[in-house]
Amino acid sequence: MRSADLIRLLTLAAIWGASFLFIRMLAPAAGPLWTAELRVGIAAVAMLACMALARRAMEFGKNWRHYMIIGLFNSALPFALFAYAALTLPAGYSAIINATTPLWGALIGALMLGERLTARKIGGLGVGIAGVAFLVRLGPVQFSADVVLAVLACVGAAVCYGLAGAYSKKKSIAIAPTVMATGSQAASALLILPFLPLSPMRSALTPSLLLVACALALLCTAIAYVLFFRLIVDLGPTKALTVTFLIPLFALLWGALFLHETITATMVTGCALVAMAMWLVVFPAKSLTPVVASGPGK
Repeated sequence: MRSADLIRLLTLAAIWGASFLFIRMLAPAAGPLWTAELRVGIAAVAMLACMALARRAMEFGKNWRHYMIIGLFNSALPFALFAYAALTLPAGYSAIINATTPLWGALIGALMLGERLTARKIGGLGVGIAGVAFLVRLGPVQFSADVVLAVLACVGAAVCYGLAGAYSKKKSIAIAPTVMATGSQAASALLILPFLPLSPMRSALTPSLLLVACALALLCTAIAYVLFFRLIVDLGPTKALTVTFLIPLFALLWGALFLHETITATMVTGCALVAMAMWLVVFPAKSLTPVVASGPGK
């Protein structure tokens, strides 16, 4: 791996690790749906402006169904679920559970695409589930019904990413990645919009929280997608997915530094188990074929 690619990989992991920090800061004031809407709405406006300046055709009339489906499962639902979880869980928790995305991608690929579910992958799924269970039951957050619901929300978000990847692969959508990213963000904003009256903002957003929302949208969504697609081009999808190994480490670091969240041996153990599971699933013994093609979650 070239040094430039390594720098991009570490930068992307740091950015997506920070997304859990920003969600943790924004969600208590904005609420889950408004947090998700601010993220995808601001990102969509910025990305559509870039597409217009670059004179890239979006072809909404032709591709709107694909934008809607990918937008629902790759942005709208998971972003709202992670924002809900942030009301209860530390940023590092959500990031570790998000790292199970390739595991769900492997399972969904077997169910929907007929991909072979090898013993190695089954073992990886088992280790990953054990890692999450270990984290939830023995972690520093007091075990409660709210914690269980928050964890299930994070798992649901990871499953959504797996569904988005399977849909993209099954339909073989011939749409440029940057165009798909832009169209799906715009679709996500439209999908969330009708539900906003059901979840009003909990309090007025301060100038600092508005800056957090802009950072979440522009840095962790718009710019992050550009970096991720560049890594896919330069390294291929499998190596680009290794960013998922690093996201929980940065999320734990940012949470400790800026939110004074505690990093315990239990959290590190849970993170290590999830990382081991990902290695078993994403890097089969005799093949380097990636199991998912969508973003790893952020």
